[in-house]
Amino acid sequence: MKALVTGGAGFIGSHLTETLLAEGHEVMVIDDLSTGRVENLGAVVGSPRLLTHWGSILEDERLQEFVDEAQVVYHLAAAVGVRLILEKPVETIETNVLGTDRVLRCAAKGQKKVVIASTSEVYGKNDQVPLREDDDGVFGPTVKSRWSYACSKAIDEFLALAYWKAHGLPVVIMRYFNTIGPRQTGQYGMVVPRFVQQALAGRPITVYGDGNQSRSFTDVADAVAATIAASRHPKAVGEVFNVGTGREITINELAALVRDLTGSRSEIVYVPYEQAYEGGFEDPRRRVPDVSKLRAIVGVVPQVELVTTLRKVIEFSRAKPHPSR
Repeated sequence: MKALVTGGAGFIGSHLTETLLAEGHEVMVIDDLSTGRVENLGAVVGSPRLLTHWGSILEDERLQEFVDEAQVVYHLAAAVGVRLILEKPVETIETNVLGTDRVLRCAAKGQKKVVIASTSEVYGKNDQVPLREDDDGVFGPTVKSRWSYACSKAIDEFLALAYWKAHGLPVVIMRYFNTIGPRQTGQYGMVVPRFVQQALAGRPITVYGDGNQSRSFTDVADAVAATIAASRHPKAVGEVFNVGTGREITINELAALVRDLTGSRSEIVYVPYEQAYEGGFEDPRRRVPDVSKLRAIVGVVPQVELVTTLRKVIEFSRAKPHPSR
């Protein structure tokens, strides 16, 4: 099989690329390196079955060529991270909405299967527990740019499902819940790598808000396994799947756990959202997935324990204490 991975030099994309290559497939990667890094593919860069192309899916003339050559397209190219979204709101919307539109248009010409990487952010402020794929998205006002990412990814889902319903384009949508693991950067607001880097450096571990907000974290290996399995299951076409675990942890508990696992003496300090991001910043209090649909249809469910993943992140961060982007 030949696969195209957009955003293949990014955090999840690079792990997906490695796994596909390990299975013996050919992989084409396109990435503009705005948040991805060439070094993320360092372990496989010499593979004769890997083609890398550094360009934007919004502009690159070869995108159609790559889509035409692929049997399946894994569309992971996107603007991610709360800080990046606040710093570059126009790029966030354009990359997510226009980029997905272009990928789907290219895929529709040859009826190529497209796997869309979405996010639990599409649930917005809905803090029902657990969240099902058919639950409402509850977004804040448009004057709060924090919600532009959530809305842009919701539009991606609407667009993909519209191509499926109107044109029969085979699409599968994966809603990732706080995927973590080696290579993830804390530069754009990702909490786990930020906590780990702060703890290892002996700096204060900065918790935004009161720390009582809770999340469900997913090991990147589990996310990749679920993505590949769904891409190959005929009953997954036209469906949306939560990808995560039902294990919930508060950010306060996470900070304490990271400190314990690193053996750090870092102080845990609290930073108001207004200071960390912007005035009036809103953040969901809870976000935990119902993954029964993924289990029932695809037959997989994330299982790696959070402590195991955190240890891998800590080991990676110790080996690369000063990562670039």
